[in-house]
Amino acid sequence: MEALTLSLVKAVPALGAAPLWAVSLLLMVASGVVVLVFALTFEGVGSLVLRKVAGDIQARIGPNRVGPNGMLQFLADGVKLVLKEDIVPAKADALLFKLAPYLVFVGSFAAFVVVPFGVGLSAADLNIGIYYVMAVTSLVVIGVLLAGWASNNKWALLGGMRAAAQIVSYEIPVGMALIPAVLIAGSLSLQDIVRSQGGLFGLFGWNLFHNPFTFFSFFLYFTAAQAETNQTPFDLPEAESELVSGYNVEYSGIRFGLFFLAEFGDMFIVAALATACFLGGWNVPFIRAEALPGIWGSLLSLGVFLGKAFAMVLVMMWVRWTLPRLRVDQLMRMSWKYLVPLTFVNLLGVSLWLLVFHGKGIPQLIASLAG
Repeated sequence: MEALTLSLVKAVPALGAAPLWAVSLLLMVASGVVVLVFALTFEGVGSLVLRKVAGDIQARIGPNRVGPNGMLQFLADGVKLVLKEDIVPAKADALLFKLAPYLVFVGSFAAFVVVPFGVGLSAADLNIGIYYVMAVTSLVVIGVLLAGWASNNKWALLGGMRAAAQIVSYEIPVGMALIPAVLIAGSLSLQDIVRSQGGLFGLFGWNLFHNPFTFFSFFLYFTAAQAETNQTPFDLPEAESELVSGYNVEYSGIRFGLFFLAEFGDMFIVAALATACFLGGWNVPFIRAEALPGIWGSLLSLGVFLGKAFAMVLVMMWVRWTLPRLRVDQLMRMSWKYLVPLTFVNLLGVSLWLLVFHGKGIPQLIASLAG
């Protein structure tokens, strides 16, 4: 952030009269606003795309009334939620009931600030990027438990307990599946992880193709992350046939909307981490965004990163509307008996590979043999 502040002062001489800390603070506020606007826009449009994908898979049209071909449906939904009465149940714990949705939303939104959208396009390039994401998204567990407990509703409590158990159980394989990318890059910074996948090998320089274990890590991560975000077939906390609506059953109005904004935000964070850690981030074959002059490199890297991330989101939606829901016992068994042991074994395999081959991946080994 300090380097960006100095660059801004050099580019805009009028800012030279202001204290450096004030310019830095202004830049942080502006970055936060941009990230918030992007998050809200994605979450609104994502809800429309989700319904359109569901309609296509289920052989129906989907939203088609508001705007051309239903394209403004998400705005109508937002206006409706804002205008609806905000009801607090008579026997609920009012303070905790009101606090819960904001905790869930903040836990999801705060992760956006370290997403490496492109070359230099990150609100905060933390040297503990992945650790930070895992930490702030764990706030969701607290918010979900508060929502279930404070509602004073048995269905909400059961949904909250299910969601908390599910998130905690699947955070372990998610974190373990991301460690190989950290080992290869030698850094927890998401920007550094993306840069480590650039170079002469193009597509095969991505961590997905670094070695057989990282290829397996990607699918372990995607499966566990789908469960951690409560996406079908792992949407047990919101199983309508069992829990009516789950932990948010007593919520209405804007607080009800915050839960779903957080859900779509989590989907993007999962897709962004997969893109940054396994799919090369903003790197594409034959073109180096860093080498392009001026703003063009940033625009290209932004477009590439968002394209990959949105493709991953569409895959998550496709899986959501294709597979049937698991039972609770199957959900827990899948995490503790299969995914957790597999991620540990896979991490051991990655470590041994890097030790034996001195950090080289399959493309580097082939190039050294050919040379």
